[in-house]
Amino acid sequence: MAEVKSMFCEVLPKQGQLSVEDVNTMVLCNPKLLPLKSLTLEKLEKMQQVAQNTIHQQEMAEKIKQQVTH
Repeated sequence: MAEVKSMFCEVLPKQGQLSVEDVNTMVLCNPKLLPLKSLTLEKLEKMQQVAQNTIHQQEMAEKIKQQVTH
């Protein structure tokens, strides 16, 4: 391998203290898959659907009852 000369030269002190700075780097984790809908939202939608079905059945029963009475 060819040696690359740097324009900066390394200087180490002959006496005294040598300090080294540790630089924190960001560590990327695997992405976490999140549900598009929360469980609470799914439960609320299911409750709403059940309520709408019940109302629809009651309306159909009323219509049938009105047709029978006429």
